[in-house]
Amino acid sequence: MALTQAEFDTLLDDVTKRIDGDIAWQADEDHSSCMEFKAPIASDAGWPLYVKGTYNPLIPALSYTLILQSEGRIYALDLGKRHHNPSCHHVGDCHKHRWSEQLKDKVAYEPADITAAADAPVQVWRQFCAEARIDHRGTFMAPPARQGELWPWPI
Repeated sequence: MALTQAEFDTLLDDVTKRIDGDIAWQADEDHSSCMEFKAPIASDAGWPLYVKGTYNPLIPALSYTLILQSEGRIYALDLGKRHHNPSCHHVGDCHKHRWSEQLKDKVAYEPADITAAADAPVQVWRQFCAEARIDHRGTFMAPPARQGELWPWPI
């Protein structure tokens, strides 16, 4: 059954959403310059949710995404990359995706509540959790410094 707008609004407003435990970044499984993490989100309502983070320090670009297992991405914050909406309106380097029944997660808008930059993942995480009403009960580790790589790559 598809997620309704009322269900999405209830899910996002649910203040019992929480992450229990520490979050540490891992190397991207595709061996790119990105780092990533996934963490389950518990709630009193039992929503089958998790959050995924990706960070590319070379651009820099950062994304935190809420994923509902039955629907996929329902809410996201992207920094460091622009978005082209279905209406052909472009939004800037800092934008959010919010679920709607009609367009799912395809429409983005520029938020006023995210003030940290893409190269500050810990500060952005705090702002994202506060806005998405997620209580993180643990430590959010800063991404490790990338060592042993040359940039730009030799030809």
